[in-house]
Amino acid sequence: MQTILTGARIFDGTQFLDDHCVVIKSGRIESILPANAISLNQQDTHIKLDGGTLAPGFIDLQVNGGGGILFNNAPNSETAITMINAHRTKGVCGIFPTLISDSTETIDAGVNAIRSLITAKFPGILGVHIEGPFFNMSRRGVHNEQYIRKISQQDMEWLISLADIPTLLTLAPECTKQGQIRELTNAGMIVCAGHTDAHAHEVKSAIQEGLIGFTHLFNAMRPMTSREPGVVGAALADENSYCGIIVDNHHVHPTSVLVAHQAKSRGKLYLVSDAMATVGSPHKEFELYGETIAEKDGCLVNSEGKLAGSAIGLIDAVKLTHQSVGLSLEECLRMASLYPARFIQQDHLRGHIKIGYQADMVHFN
Repeated sequence: MQTILTGARIFDGTQFLDDHCVVIKSGRIESILPANAISLNQQDTHIKLDGGTLAPGFIDLQVNGGGGILFNNAPNSETAITMINAHRTKGVCGIFPTLISDSTETIDAGVNAIRSLITAKFPGILGVHIEGPFFNMSRRGVHNEQYIRKISQQDMEWLISLADIPTLLTLAPECTKQGQIRELTNAGMIVCAGHTDAHAHEVKSAIQEGLIGFTHLFNAMRPMTSREPGVVGAALADENSYCGIIVDNHHVHPTSVLVAHQAKSRGKLYLVSDAMATVGSPHKEFELYGETIAEKDGCLVNSEGKLAGSAIGLIDAVKLTHQSVGLSLEECLRMASLYPARFIQQDHLRGHIKIGYQADMVHFN
């Protein structure tokens, strides 16, 4: 049996195709054909889309919650499933559920939950993002200070043991010992800099050890100045690293997003939501470390007025990057699908509507 999608303009990850259809078989893209070349068999399922755009499904590598639940508050498989279901309404077909700084027991429970879902091949759960607690206290943001610390040898052994599942780790490179980042990357971990007050030379040393990404560029990191490039300057100048960025018109000014896009090598800037529990939920408040976080004027803040993640999903980020920043729709779609797929080395399966690829797609008007 085949499923045939017709009626929408197709963006295949590279170009737009008009008057074409997508044929799906056994969860994979079987073919992309001119609409007049398809012949429908009785056993085929025909889905006629009412215009709009059909694009590769989005991949969100920083998702703290969704559907009314924060992953840290209930670090189990049911929460991760609730999160992916909530983010599907935002065009997302794959996520890295994200654990922010917390107790060892909470983070371990969350990782084990993701491991069980990946082992079971649950659709949409692609890996886990451990954001903290190995941060610089001065850049902790809303992460609870009682958990912030440097990496111990015991932590290193535990992190290296996670090599069986795709794992993204955000840390402050200046809070590591020489050789630790190399040891983590050699074990297969994707290491990113975030919540860091590092100087540019410290970032460069970390990159030489294998650090390959930057978490929510501009936020919770040393900014670029004329005499000290900081984390931001080092990130923008490096040709090979990837930068995640939150485009919600609160975390980063549209002009700063544009500058970052022009500075980074093509394909190295990707969209993340940094979404909290409110996405895909009618409830606009949730608890974080026992404190109420509320959505106000489209953003989430704690009692101190600090930003506490975002209230958007990736379709919102695509729209804002296109309309507020001014990038082409094609590039915005790649920033939400192909580029994160490349970063996690899954672009042979995701990020394109292409023969043999996963049939992960989003349809929007």
